[in-house]
Amino acid sequence: MKVLNIVSLLVLILGGLNWLAVGLFEYDVVSEVFDGSDSVGAKIVYIVVGVAALYSLSFFSKVSAED
Repeated sequence: MKVLNIVSLLVLILGGLNWLAVGLFEYDVVSEVFDGSDSVGAKIVYIVVGVAALYSLSFFSKVSAED
């Protein structure tokens, strides 16, 4: 379970950095790597980041338990 938490956090960080690049420089790294945001590869990456975000919602109970 710890490995899944770490992987999820890493995927979220990479997704956040991609959105930072989009916001600051209008440069989408994922769409550049996969030749467009409509490609199958880019959609898979976006879905994986979204699933990681949903999974990380479970971290709230762990963080609030650490008070």
